[in-house]
Amino acid sequence: MTAAVDTRIIDTPLGSIAVSVVGQGTPLVLMHGGGPGASALANYRDNLDAFEGFQVILPDQPGFGGSYRPTEADLEARSITEISVDATFHVLDALGIDTFFLLGNSLGGATALGMAIAQPTRVTKLVLMAPGGGWLPTGPTPTEGQKEMFRYYNGEGPTVAKMKNFVRVMVANPKLFDDANIHARYEASLDESHIAFYHLYNAAFARRGGMDPLWKDLDRITADTLLVWGRDDRTITLDGASLMLRNIRRVQLHVFGGCGHWVQVEKKAKFEKLVTAFLQDTE
Repeated sequence: MTAAVDTRIIDTPLGSIAVSVVGQGTPLVLMHGGGPGASALANYRDNLDAFEGFQVILPDQPGFGGSYRPTEADLEARSITEISVDATFHVLDALGIDTFFLLGNSLGGATALGMAIAQPTRVTKLVLMAPGGGWLPTGPTPTEGQKEMFRYYNGEGPTVAKMKNFVRVMVANPKLFDDANIHARYEASLDESHIAFYHLYNAAFARRGGMDPLWKDLDRITADTLLVWGRDDRTITLDGASLMLRNIRRVQLHVFGGCGHWVQVEKKAKFEKLVTAFLQDTE
């Protein structure tokens, strides 16, 4: 990565949010997924060089990375998606950013959907990688990937073997991840405050019956939208794309064969080329 990363803490009415800013240009907000130990830079650091010419904004969602941990009362009052949408808009307001491009994966995809629904005129282009909330599965739930997320912190707690199995389910080709990568992801998952949050988050997720039903409001999205999916995703499965294709006004879908839930990792170069072309298209 050639551009300098400016990481700062922004105080919001909800709590402090860690956000990294890279480069200059049209603001591009990247929302990370919700796996154990996830954070914005952990999920997208290796893709940043491809987004030269953009001002890339990378917030850690509440509960993750360097951001505050929502309490049980917070998660009782509102869903994690509602909390994250609110917190991210506060961050963007503090940075003086009005309109922006927005990209989100999984849990971050749900946040991105929620933002594009809540304040549609601010989101000028939208990229969704297997997003939560806009999806109604036709197969069994929870999915295999969701089960692995729930299992990771339960029982004896985090282990390297559990992380290896988690990665195996997240991707189509586990050989992309060597032991060093597995251990790095495992070490990132051991923060005690994050573990405590994850137990609260899983309990709230179960109590609410899953992600927010954002699919009900897809017609409110006005941004040009690109759906990106791995055909072999075992966490948020491809069958969920049909609802978004029917109900988002200006939408297109790109599916990668031989790819699971982490498109930006498994199909890195093709993902970067596809997304930058979409964002730069002025037609």
